This record gives sequence, C-alpha cells and structure tokens, in this order.
Amino acid sequence: MADMPKIRRENIRWQILLTLNNARPIGTYERIVLSVIQAEYTDATQNEIRRECEYLHDRDLVKVDKRPDGRWFIEIARYGVDIVEYTVVLEPGIARPEKYFDV
Repeated sequence: MADMPKIRRENIRWQILLTLNNARPIGTYERIVLSVIQAEYTDATQNEIRRECEYLHDRDLVKVDKRPDGRWFIEIARYGVDIVEYTVVLEPGIARPEKYFDV
C-alpha cells in the first residue's frame, strides 16, 4: 500500500525547489511558495511549507531567512539548483521525476 503522507511530503519538497528555481536569482516569501503548492494540494498549510523548507534547508538545498516580522524569505541554494537541473545524483526524500529528456 502506498505511503500517501510520504508521497505528499516528497512531492511538496520537489515543488518547492521548482518554485524557488523559478524565483531565481531573487528568491521569494513563503506565501508565494504556499500559493503554488496549494494549486496541487489545496489543503496545504503554512506550517507544512515551513516544515518542508526546514528539511530542504537542513540538506543545504535552500536558504531560509526568518524575518523579524514573522515572514520567511526563501532562496534556492547552489546545490538545490543542481538538483533541479539534474546535474547531481539525488538522495531519497525528494520526488524528483526520472529524467527522460536530453537538453
């Protein structure tokens, strides 16, 4: 039986990386990331996005700036870009699709 919470977490992490890659080189606030994730998971919450951003931060894939006003500003890190661009091997934990194309 499929582990649906695990599939959701890993897919959200991939979507966060894609969103932040599109926000390069500036980065974006978590609210924008949440709105993108809610296009697929309408019940996604701010806490869920923060939890997955912390996970990606711990893996050095994103940079998280927790602003004094309570908002989080997030940027993709160099290694995160490498993951999105399929230039490095990906360890488990992120639902990056298999590369089926050559650029």
